[in-house]
Amino acid sequence: MIKAKEKRERFLGESLHLKGDRCLSPKCAALRKPYPPGAHGPNPSRPRKVSDFGRQIREKQKFKVSYGLTDKALRRLFEIAHQDKAPTAHKLLELLERRLDNTIFRLGFAPSRAAARQMVSQGHITINGKNTRTPSVLVEKGDVIGFRQGSKAMARLIKDGKEALEKKDRPTWLSFNTNKITGEVLNAPADLEQRFDVSLLVQSFTK
Repeated sequence: MIKAKEKRERFLGESLHLKGDRCLSPKCAALRKPYPPGAHGPNPSRPRKVSDFGRQIREKQKFKVSYGLTDKALRRLFEIAHQDKAPTAHKLLELLERRLDNTIFRLGFAPSRAAARQMVSQGHITINGKNTRTPSVLVEKGDVIGFRQGSKAMARLIKDGKEALEKKDRPTWLSFNTNKITGEVLNAPADLEQRFDVSLLVQSFTK
């Protein structure tokens, strides 16, 4: 059965890794049915024409769905980025990556950003030893992200195997301590891979 999250991916035309490891398997709905959801199925003879405004809105939807943000939260990050001296598109992408829920996902502590948000809201996560329940917190250089003492989420990670956790692919701006099961922010996110067109996202807010 294809659920709502997977239908969003099919509508937007690509896998957004909303279902964790399932998105990397043949079970991924975006791979099994690479066409928009609907009663009529695939219809390549009638390609949809998308206007410039439509492309901007679709790109915004990709960011919102992928990072799990509301329009209000995304606009708040845009306004912060717009006031910075750095190019707005670059700064906005950096801010998105620095969110705590995304950082936990990038560290490999959670299979998806949604799972990472749940970890934070349930009180499993600490920053520099202090508990936090706010997924939208922006991490800073030098911050150490870990688990509160006795966390069941940490116990599950260890059960899955420290070796597998150590082999997780992580961005260069993060480091991982195998013994303590913690991650550290080495610097601001840089040289970020842009899966989506962030310039279209910026244009959607500047009109």
